[in-house]
Amino acid sequence: MNIRNICLGALALSMVSGVSFAGALDSPDNMAPFFTDSSMKTMKPKAEFKAAWDSMTKDKQEAMMKECQDAAMSKPYAEFCANLQALGGAN
Repeated sequence: MNIRNICLGALALSMVSGVSFAGALDSPDNMAPFFTDSSMKTMKPKAEFKAAWDSMTKDKQEAMMKECQDAAMSKPYAEFCANLQALGGAN
């Protein structure tokens, strides 16, 4: 009985903590405005990219910049983060 409770507790904890690892760059709602297609493979041109960035709230901009500054978090989004850095961040 104790082993079962421990396993269920561990499973519940892993499910809850898994949601907290999803960041701003993992959210399709945050990323979609920067891409031309629904598969999010082709980024918009620089002018449209900047317009999408400028239309975001400061909170979202800060969260995205923070993740882009973390090497481990930004690796799958290298091209996107490079475009943000070219914009000068939240400017």
